[in-house]
Amino acid sequence: MQTLNKRKQQAKYVFADWLSAALAWMLFFAYRKASVVPDLMQNLDEIFGDPNFYYGMVVVPLFWLILYIIAGSYRRIYRKSRVREITVTFSTVFIGVVIIFFTLLLDDAVTSHRSYYQSFIMLYALQFLITATFRLYITTRTVKKIHRKILGFNTIIVGSNANAVNLYKQLDAQFPSSGNRFLGFVNARVYDHYQLADHLQHLGSYKDLPRLVRELQIEEVVIAIERAETQLVEKILTQIEDTDAIIKIIPAMQDYLLGSVKTTSIFAEPLVQISPHMMPPWQESIKRLIDFSASLIAILLLSPVYLFVYLVVRLTSPGPVLYFQERIGLHGKPFMIPKFRSMYVGAEKDKPQLSSKDDSRITPFGKIMRKVRLDELPQFFTVLTGKMSLVGYRPERQFFIDQIVTRAPHYRLLFKIKPGITSWGQVKFGYASNVDEMVQRLKYDILYVENMSLAMDFKIMFYTVLIIVQGRGK
Repeated sequence: MQTLNKRKQQAKYVFADWLSAALAWMLFFAYRKASVVPDLMQNLDEIFGDPNFYYGMVVVPLFWLILYIIAGSYRRIYRKSRVREITVTFSTVFIGVVIIFFTLLLDDAVTSHRSYYQSFIMLYALQFLITATFRLYITTRTVKKIHRKILGFNTIIVGSNANAVNLYKQLDAQFPSSGNRFLGFVNARVYDHYQLADHLQHLGSYKDLPRLVRELQIEEVVIAIERAETQLVEKILTQIEDTDAIIKIIPAMQDYLLGSVKTTSIFAEPLVQISPHMMPPWQESIKRLIDFSASLIAILLLSPVYLFVYLVVRLTSPGPVLYFQERIGLHGKPFMIPKFRSMYVGAEKDKPQLSSKDDSRITPFGKIMRKVRLDELPQFFTVLTGKMSLVGYRPERQFFIDQIVTRAPHYRLLFKIKPGITSWGQVKFGYASNVDEMVQRLKYDILYVENMSLAMDFKIMFYTVLIIVQGRGK
């Protein structure tokens, strides 16, 4: 099997969408001209001599590419379903045509309201049919290559005995193929002999999964452990759920009854699938757009507040105004988080400490800042750079993460998303004053991760503003 070249595949779709948009605009422009210009074929200057034609040839395809990016058309590029491709293209094109029709439509004369409806239908039909045709051609060729084992997803099996062997044989012999390119397996428990070693390379223990996913560019992790090993599922998931790998698990009968077995293929083995993407692609794009635009607006509108806090911190406490601290963010990567300094200089000279309600290390103005979250204002700049989001989970220091993980290994699941200025746990608990409170707060952050949506973000932001206005922060 060939490995996947995602950039090349994305380039194919981008070029096809650009060409589709250009052709659709060209034909639509000619259609509009033909409705008001008799004998258009003898008067082609009416088309090629009109600057709106060339303006549209530049702006309209660019508009469509931006819309498709927002809709997530170029994500999961090798996992496209032809049926889903049609439905997503149908709805996305409708939204785009509405925008174009009422904002960018050329100013040709309109003879009646009926001609408006006809123009709308024509623009939609051209854009949809041409775009869908090109996309279906690329998707169909790709799907056939996957089904014929020409292309494959790098896959590791977690498990080593009967269940793992049976699943490997089923997936390897399956036709049409689901596209798994098996690179080896890792064991859940240690045995004298691993049955799957007769078929695949033994790559280590499940604890090696984070390194293997990264080094081997693993696309899928299939968990096929024995019944006696099921208590290890949480530990296995904790190792890999902060990666971009898709996780599939052999279902038990209750999974069928509860409806958690999802499949997109009639011939594929039924497996419980855990996707690394917590929100639909279009919501992820809008979330990032909201993060960037809201942070930029907040920085501009709150610039007098920034100046006020800067001056008060400078005048009331010796030392730097800003305080930078290393925190752990997306995929467990460290980054520097800025705050307005609310403690006296040297407050953590011995070891990292959490603040408490009557903490003597906090300055008088620092207590006020923490009540209304003014110390968090510099983090809007971190959101602009993309290292944080407005809503996520509150990032912690590695020192405290090491303590939390010993009691709650599932803390690592938070690393699947970006940390945020505010969070569900922050709304419920505010600042944690000890590790016990961190663990209590964790359940709300995990709930957020598993139920992420724009609606949830708006609710959390609303209650965050409410807490700030009421001064109930701690």
